[in-house]
Amino acid sequence: MSLPGTKLANVSRPARLLTQNRAMRAIGVWNWTLPALAARLPDGRTQVTCPAASACAQICYARNGTYRFPAVKARHQANLAFVLDDLPGWETAMIRELSASRFTGKFIRVHDAGDFFDDPYTLAWCRVMRACPDVTFYAYTKEVLRFKRLIEPDPPSNFLWVYSYGGKEDAHIDPSRDRVADVFPDTAAITTAGWSSQEASDLLAVLGPRLVGVPANNIPHFLKRMDGRRLSEWQAEIDADRARKRRRHLRLIPGTGSATTTPLSRPCAADIDRRAA
Repeated sequence: MSLPGTKLANVSRPARLLTQNRAMRAIGVWNWTLPALAARLPDGRTQVTCPAASACAQICYARNGTYRFPAVKARHQANLAFVLDDLPGWETAMIRELSASRFTGKFIRVHDAGDFFDDPYTLAWCRVMRACPDVTFYAYTKEVLRFKRLIEPDPPSNFLWVYSYGGKEDAHIDPSRDRVADVFPDTAAITTAGWSSQEASDLLAVLGPRLVGVPANNIPHFLKRMDGRRLSEWQAEIDADRARKRRRHLRLIPGTGSATTTPLSRPCAADIDRRAA
């Protein structure tokens, strides 16, 4: 994780915080983006940006293609550095940018890559949203517990979100009441499951039916990893395997007849960052 009180050198703040890629421009949506999964900044700090990521990290489109271009990575790092080093300044700058007339009535996708990685950052976004009532914000997130604790009790009226399967907190998603998104091997699989595809427009993830199907990116090695499974099914396999490993680590305390567990090691930020590189 980043070290408190440190400032990032050699990374300039972007002149504009919001951008549009080709797909989002076609539907009139603007993006805010962080590095996917985790990042190592030029001064050596590391920051996990998707704490709840799990199976999704293995097929993350934001760790492929143009996202790996040096200029693109530098831009995303600059966004992250701004948030880490001066969150109040970032908040002010975002509100100021969104006050421009070109954003009136428009949609902002929060996190084309990355996620709501901690409480202060999440609450800063809430303040931005409330300060910009003429703009609609939306997001996919795997931070289920954070949202149920911080967002659901009093959400900004102009914020729409969808819980996305494939993370460590899938078990806390309630598909009977939550808006949820799952990645499917293809469009036919979405139809067969009775879900609604957002392929025609990303906005359907938050404006269409509540069960949202996302067709997998047509990237051969990603499709091979999915092996015909939905992302939720893959994550369920991972969760079941972790549960089996925890049970294997149970051991009896001699003479007591009671059981305790041997803690399993957890990956540190640097380990996640190496996988993200």
